[in-house]
Amino acid sequence: MCGICGFIGKRNISLEQLKEMNDTMYHRGPDDSGEEIYELGGGWQAGFAQRRLSILDLSALGHQPMHSPEGRISVVYNGEIYNFRELREELADYSFRSDCDTEVIIAAYLKLGIQCLERFNGMFAIALYDRKSEELFLVRDRIGKKPLYYWYEGGEIVFASELKPLMKCPGFTGKIDSRVLSRYLFQQYINAPESIYQGVYKVEPGAVLRFSHGKIDTWKYWEIKDVYHKAQEKPVTDYEEARQQLKELLRKSVKMRMIADVPLGSFLSGGYDSSLVTAIAQECSESPVKTFSIGFHEEKYNEAKYAKAVAEYLGTNHTELYIGEKDMFELVDSIARYYDEPFADSSEIATMMVSKLAREYVTVALSGDGGDEFFCGYNIYDNVGQAQKLDKLGGMVHGLCALPVFKQLHMEERLPFKVRVIAGNRERESKTQFGAGNYLIRAKAMVKETGEKAATLPIHYLIESRYGVKDWQIRRMLLDMDTYLPGDILCKVDRASMKYSLESRCPILDKEVMEYSFRIPHQYKYAGGKKKYILKDIAYDYIPRELLERPKVGFGVPLDKWLRGPLLEQLTDYSSYEYLKRQDIFDAAYVSRMIGEYIRTGDAGPATGANYSKLTWSFFVFQQWYQYYKV
Repeated sequence: MCGICGFIGKRNISLEQLKEMNDTMYHRGPDDSGEEIYELGGGWQAGFAQRRLSILDLSALGHQPMHSPEGRISVVYNGEIYNFRELREELADYSFRSDCDTEVIIAAYLKLGIQCLERFNGMFAIALYDRKSEELFLVRDRIGKKPLYYWYEGGEIVFASELKPLMKCPGFTGKIDSRVLSRYLFQQYINAPESIYQGVYKVEPGAVLRFSHGKIDTWKYWEIKDVYHKAQEKPVTDYEEARQQLKELLRKSVKMRMIADVPLGSFLSGGYDSSLVTAIAQECSESPVKTFSIGFHEEKYNEAKYAKAVAEYLGTNHTELYIGEKDMFELVDSIARYYDEPFADSSEIATMMVSKLAREYVTVALSGDGGDEFFCGYNIYDNVGQAQKLDKLGGMVHGLCALPVFKQLHMEERLPFKVRVIAGNRERESKTQFGAGNYLIRAKAMVKETGEKAATLPIHYLIESRYGVKDWQIRRMLLDMDTYLPGDILCKVDRASMKYSLESRCPILDKEVMEYSFRIPHQYKYAGGKKKYILKDIAYDYIPRELLERPKVGFGVPLDKWLRGPLLEQLTDYSSYEYLKRQDIFDAAYVSRMIGEYIRTGDAGPATGANYSKLTWSFFVFQQWYQYYKV
């Protein structure tokens, strides 16, 4: 696990400047660093750099940048190739000098070309330069576990695991891309390929970017919709077969992710996914697995007691830490620094705290991420299923309300909230993304009108027809795999864990597990209204039902209390008309009035301010980020 950065271009970047860029990611790799600049001819230079968190082959032989013996290939790389030992045996004709997976990338490329990455099972962000073909390849893993940004301007390219190295690059201006702001305010994250800056993009999950002679082209080597439909050609029609095969794939995945030359443990929330991963790890381990949980003094948020019960049953070496509101609040100021661009999923705070706890004992931690998206676990999937059944009726109500006699009476606005949502859900490309219309209206209105307004990204992802799936639950799951999972969940865990130089590994997001899940019929995942049915059924092989079967508890930061309490002075400053006018990003009059209403009424107030703490938090986090990086 590391951080990487580099460039190819004619700009004059010194080794000292490259090192300064690289050192902004010290937290991602405190064990070692390497920076090199190569002359490519014709005035072109290439620079490669890496910060290393040593996990495999702790010796100097794992140092990066790493080169092929004859010097043709140079690589910097962040992540883990879990099947590297298997690949190493297939590449026996290559003279390996180390026991790390980085060298396997070089050997596989020399034998198979860039198609080699289709053989890699892992999480990775790779930058590989081939001097023979004069090509730079930037590659990101299938589901987007590892981040990779690039700045492309004037035929030159700069890349990095985080935005901070790009900000330190000579010539970087950092002009905010206002097209993404309304979507960010609503979604609370910025999804690939966009970033907060103009000219800066994220390599998409499962994608390859090729840079050659000043030009770039990109393609997907693993596309969610294509992999799903291909797998559907060979469905598993027997439940017991699906159950046993999935269980075996999960065992294989967990065992692969337990390979490390440093201490390893597991996050344990007490929920199904983390409990199942931990149980399998305990079964595969020769000694008790170290497990970690965060507890909350607020009973309605606290799952620590359930995690402790699971840990005691499994016999793990369990550590828990109870935290209060004050502990969480102290991390608010660090969000901007470690998340690089605005990111407002408030559960990032708890993720940082459990990562900090785990890092005191281990360098690698297993997690249960991916179970909800691939096996239908979120409550929204219940709502989506119900909405599909009511869609035709909603269309009729919408049509009636559009008649002149009812339109004059504003009839649709007077309908009960749930009816209004179903009736207003008429956009065919976002059928599964329905919600409160006032949030959409406000998120759009907050951002200043510009001449580029027509290019503003739609708040919803208007791409649902691409999946070619009639069942709304499945369609929303696929959409979440493309957007929410990599853009929010995996980004959150990566930045939170790497803040403390901790590597997080996700067995459920193994290539074989993901692809097999697409062969499993949906009714095995969502059975009789029961979400994650097959995954839960496997969990009961390891842990008694009574220790797991309970309502899902979501972590919640007291946003309304914070924003109208200890953060009130900052929020007031950030939303003052004078400040917003100078900033020239938001509609100063609208936002100052809107935030003022919220401050007066809060989430408990009338319709003018009710339940807008989430939108206000997105705004606050952006302003905090802006202050940290722009002022």
